[in-house]
Amino acid sequence: MPKISQKAVDMPASPIRKLVPYSEKAKKEGKIVYHLNIGQPDIETPEVALQAIKNLDRKVLEYSHSAGFESYRNGLSAYYQKTGINVNPEDILITTGGSEALIFGFMSACNPGDEVIIPEPFYANYNGFAVMGGLNVVPVTATIESGFALPPIEAIEAKITAKTKAIVICNPGNPTGYLYSKDELLQLRDIVKKHDLFLFADEVYREFCYDGAVPFSVMNLEGIENNVVMIDSVSKRYSMCGARIGALITKNKELMAAALKFGQSRLSPPTVDQIAAEAALNTPQSYFDDVVAEYVERRNIMVDGLNKIPGVFCPKPSGAFYCVAKFPVDDAEKFCQWLLEDFSYEGQTVMMAPANGFYSTRGAGLQEARIAYVLNQDALKNAVKCLEEALKVYPGRTA
Repeated sequence: MPKISQKAVDMPASPIRKLVPYSEKAKKEGKIVYHLNIGQPDIETPEVALQAIKNLDRKVLEYSHSAGFESYRNGLSAYYQKTGINVNPEDILITTGGSEALIFGFMSACNPGDEVIIPEPFYANYNGFAVMGGLNVVPVTATIESGFALPPIEAIEAKITAKTKAIVICNPGNPTGYLYSKDELLQLRDIVKKHDLFLFADEVYREFCYDGAVPFSVMNLEGIENNVVMIDSVSKRYSMCGARIGALITKNKELMAAALKFGQSRLSPPTVDQIAAEAALNTPQSYFDDVVAEYVERRNIMVDGLNKIPGVFCPKPSGAFYCVAKFPVDDAEKFCQWLLEDFSYEGQTVMMAPANGFYSTRGAGLQEARIAYVLNQDALKNAVKCLEEALKVYPGRTA
């Protein structure tokens, strides 16, 4: 039998989904499983987007332009300009999800063997995207004690070599929920400019900022306009994860032309999903106000509840809908598996994502887990109680 490719061997499995077989078995045994492992919100998709699909009046679902429908790019440009980000339609390439946007960006900006520096922990699929492009991820570790703030700029600059091509950030962050300040982004701007690197910024959680925090977009960093590539998506903004629509945004004409060639090779992004995404641009501000207020309540239930459990530490995030908690356990991955295989409290248990899968440094994050507080408030209260009871009896608990 012929062997598969080395790239296929190197492609990492998802740490977010690796425990799925154990959760399925737990459900078959009659347990209620609270899914805190994946960022699939239960928030309803805006009605305007759903109605656009229900009322679709077309005889043919045709290809769009490879860059996406012009009307959608015009609407998206207007949306950005309303938020203070000066983006024109020609700066936008519509993609099949934010994932494809980052893949196209990597392949357009980098050569196989190039290095990309990423503060860790980071969204685990960045590893997979790097493998697809033949790139090497160089991590710089942020600490839970600092709330996962940007690592010292000297530590980032020390990682730069002749092979370094880009720095990648997520802001607000997945998995940590940390929101980089303008000052932190200005520090990044200076080393990006000094070393003439690309700066990729995944800003898909921009709408989800709490306690008066205001996001600052990399598109507004002066002096590195041709170095910046922003990644965006409708998945979380409008609770439309199944509508695979994202965007690559850059002022760099050469990179945009290159990315469009990759877009042409897959013909076009999905037609029906673009129609829904364009309609979603008319979502009223009240929708976001309500969603943010709900996530603040969920965050407080989860994070405050975790920090009341002896031995648990969880920084309070300023954005997104994730947090990373440190547990008094020997190995968080074992703990997460044990929760599904061997534990239940009143017929309930919890599924989390072990945080070691969000680090590139071997051995990092062994006592940490990522939690997505995307369930309703009662479910989150029950999940916190399950974790409290589980830690009382987990055989691998540490002091």
